[in-house]
Amino acid sequence: MRKSGILLAISSLPGNYGIGSFGKEAYDFVDFLDAAGQRYWQILPLGPTGYGDSPYQSFSTFAGNPYYIDLEMLIREGLLTKEECDRADLCDIVKVPGSRKKERVNTAVNYEKIYFGKMPLLRKAFSRFDRNGAGFKKFIQNEKSWLYDYALFMAFKAEEDGASFIGWEKSIRCREKKALNAGAKRLHEEVEFTYFCQYYFFLQWEKLKKYANDKGIEIIGDIPIYVAADSADAWANPELFQLDDEYLPVRVAGCPPDYFAKTGQLWGNPLYDWEYHKKTGYEWWINRMKHCFRLYDVVRIDHFRGFDSYYSIPYGNETAEIGDWVKGPGIELFKAIDKALGKQAVIAEDLGFLTDSVRKMIAKTGYPGMKILEFAFDGEPDNDYIPFNITSNSVIYTGTHDNETAVGWYKGLPAGYKKIVKDYLNIRSAKNIHWDLIRAAFSSVSDTAVIPMQDFLGLDNSARMNTPSTLGGNWMWRVKKEDLTEELAEEIRRITKIYGRL
Repeated sequence: MRKSGILLAISSLPGNYGIGSFGKEAYDFVDFLDAAGQRYWQILPLGPTGYGDSPYQSFSTFAGNPYYIDLEMLIREGLLTKEECDRADLCDIVKVPGSRKKERVNTAVNYEKIYFGKMPLLRKAFSRFDRNGAGFKKFIQNEKSWLYDYALFMAFKAEEDGASFIGWEKSIRCREKKALNAGAKRLHEEVEFTYFCQYYFFLQWEKLKKYANDKGIEIIGDIPIYVAADSADAWANPELFQLDDEYLPVRVAGCPPDYFAKTGQLWGNPLYDWEYHKKTGYEWWINRMKHCFRLYDVVRIDHFRGFDSYYSIPYGNETAEIGDWVKGPGIELFKAIDKALGKQAVIAEDLGFLTDSVRKMIAKTGYPGMKILEFAFDGEPDNDYIPFNITSNSVIYTGTHDNETAVGWYKGLPAGYKKIVKDYLNIRSAKNIHWDLIRAAFSSVSDTAVIPMQDFLGLDNSARMNTPSTLGGNWMWRVKKEDLTEELAEEIRRITKIYGRL
């Protein structure tokens, strides 16, 4: 069945308090999707963001980001007042053009303001929260497999002024029982605060997801293949990773040098000890995927090729120039997941250089891969991304969160490549290049087409979500409420119907 959807991060939703949330604007966006005839809402990872504010570097693969908690729900429940929320410094304040007045601007996310403004509000709400409620106690019990370790990790982290656990006192870093028990007693309130944040995160997200599902809209979630080096996952489960006796990484993840990065990409994530995972029947991965399918209807797994073979870099190297390719678990992992959970809806992020063994592994899983139109127009007839080479078992995009916007991409092309694009699309003018590319995606044979919201709006690279291998200035873009018009929804619905995706 041919379907389509829109890619928009939760953080990119409009709203009054500095960052997108699970509030009214999220429900309004679901209504917009429905009016536009879309059946998928693709989001970015929902975990608590760590270094560089990246959702792909999270403090936990199981926890949710408290930044997304809707403050207005807490106001309605009497845990906060509107005046308290309005006084919080959550948005940038700018001078109104042609006036002496200043106003708060709810466009780009200012993560520093969110951290120093929203978290104190959540603490204030926690101080007024009844911890004896049956729902809260049941949540703590149901999530105990990961919640306690995560909450204690965050409590120690707060005590250490946010420092990575690699730099903590050895007794805590290496989880000596006496030190952990003393810390749990000393930091009891901080642990309970994290319970509170996670309780409201899951409560609000599950309500929003049900609202979307009831309208026939499915959520495409996104998970990184690796966990962050500074995460509760690595701290609480060191046996799962290539760590030494001091809980320090032995080898870390990244990509070797290529045309785009002369010294490679040094991600720094701890690598899995796949031999240990195999001995456990891949229990941790099964639990991770089970948790994901509670949160999402479809799961996109980032850097899928790393399951076939992964690039291993010695810990401490400053670049990714020196490393080795090492065999991964391959199809065996996915057979174990399928056996435990049944066949689930997964999208394999198979971008980049692919070997024959990677292609064979993906084919065996049966998962659809990804096709990016911005990669399609090099003039070569064997290009994997040009629509005439695409098969139906795929998800086609104009671009992703890691790419330029369609308009920005086209503007930056050399004249010769612009001609290739115009010839292929059979257009004389590139005035509406974003719609031309959207039509190319929607008209393709791919079963699923997903378009970033920025491309439906025809925005330039000022609306780009992320530039890989850069730090700062990413993950900040937000859509304006006034941009989500009935007219836009009607136009999206029109082309969705034309190309059989309604």
